[in-house]
Amino acid sequence: MLEGSILKKLETAHQAVLPDDQGGIGRARPLSFGVYYKNTLVALCHALEDAILTATSKPLVLAAFQQGKWYFQEAERYQEIADKSRHVTILAAANTGFAEHKTSHRSNVTLVELDPTDPVAQEWHLMILSPTYTAMVLCQELSEADYGPGGLPTEDRERKFYGLWTFEPALVEEAVNLTISHLGRYNPPLQKTLQAQVQAIKTAPVDRPDDVHQIVSRVVDYLQTSEQTLNQEVPTYVLNPGGETALNHNLVSNELQAFLQMAQLMDLTDLKNPLAAAEVAALAEMMGQLLDLPSWQIHRLRLAGLLHRIAPYQDAESQLNPGTAPRYQAEAPSCPLSCSLVPGTQVLRLMPRLRAIATILTHQTEWWNGLGYPGGLAGDEIPLESRILALVTHGQQRVNQLKQSEVKTPEEAWVQVLAECQGQTSDRWDPKLVEALALLVSGMQQGLALPITSTKVTTGMWLLDSHAEMPLTHSFNEFDSSAQTSELPT
Repeated sequence: MLEGSILKKLETAHQAVLPDDQGGIGRARPLSFGVYYKNTLVALCHALEDAILTATSKPLVLAAFQQGKWYFQEAERYQEIADKSRHVTILAAANTGFAEHKTSHRSNVTLVELDPTDPVAQEWHLMILSPTYTAMVLCQELSEADYGPGGLPTEDRERKFYGLWTFEPALVEEAVNLTISHLGRYNPPLQKTLQAQVQAIKTAPVDRPDDVHQIVSRVVDYLQTSEQTLNQEVPTYVLNPGGETALNHNLVSNELQAFLQMAQLMDLTDLKNPLAAAEVAALAEMMGQLLDLPSWQIHRLRLAGLLHRIAPYQDAESQLNPGTAPRYQAEAPSCPLSCSLVPGTQVLRLMPRLRAIATILTHQTEWWNGLGYPGGLAGDEIPLESRILALVTHGQQRVNQLKQSEVKTPEEAWVQVLAECQGQTSDRWDPKLVEALALLVSGMQQGLALPITSTKVTTGMWLLDSHAEMPLTHSFNEFDSSAQTSELPT
């Protein structure tokens, strides 16, 4: 990273030790960086920009284009974006047509001509900050030395950038403030104007944030469209050993990132249970190991755990009365398990390799006795992974509630939750899974720690291995369980 760049300043801020007035002694949350091809960033930025057109509040938009010619190619689109924005600031090293386009003369559009030696002139940024919608792409182009022996790419779309993208409001605001501070060297009055706008956005009342499901759907759609365009050409010189182009792989990786970003945002906004995804993923993985499931199924369980909050009815007992949900097909075992009654999971079906995950999440609210929803499935009709996810999700939520409402250690809370689940065995929960949970709780009482590891959104593709589209299992007899043991995994 270039010293003095916005990306470097943000990284440095997240390596610093926090003072007492910012959460006590300790390091700020580390950032998750990745490498992005230009064609991926174009599709990603277009999706995030176009979401402004349907947002319910006007954002402040900061965009760095490296060179004026790249902005000129987008200036027509930015005219429409400016119509829906408080203010748009464009940063670029001035050249071909930078200031000539009519968009540049709008009252709420400001051009900042970067010094070519300014490290920000090597960066590609898009920052969107509003009371209801935040998003950011923050990247820096690789240097010639970074490309290694192969040197600079000959195809423009193969140019690589290092950085991150996110919907996280606090992180977007942090980067916006760093950029505004940087602008002070070029335009002090603009700096003051933008600082005032950030403050107005922070204090603006918010009835409801814009729907992140719709924004993610747009991101995935744009990435898939770019992938389809790429597949029509398939340049053989970039094929990897798996027969997939590196550009194609980067697009698919970012589709998965979009869903992980959405799930992460849901955790960040839940101040009472901010580690839900990581803890549920760890619990599901440990249950899979106890049941001696194959590694590909454990991977799928982990991914389902990370994404489990995307389903909208995770606490639906208070919204729906068990026993009233109709079966959506007369013969559940033969149904395709793609119930359309749970719209929150339908967004996952946009990505073919996540359709099994969507089905797992859809049916995590079924009951063993058939009185759950949305399909009213019973017993082994319910996908095994849905049953596992349901049990550990319930357990994690109840333990979190007990730790907050009562003076209980995690181990004591798990003992109480286990007793509650045992009381609902054969009604709500699969008896075999409750037995496995008892083993897990016993291990916790003996000092077994929950292995919580944060999955970086930029490196989550390993969870989508070659078995991502394997059919869902329903019965324990569908896989070799001869090696099952009462020993806890080490």
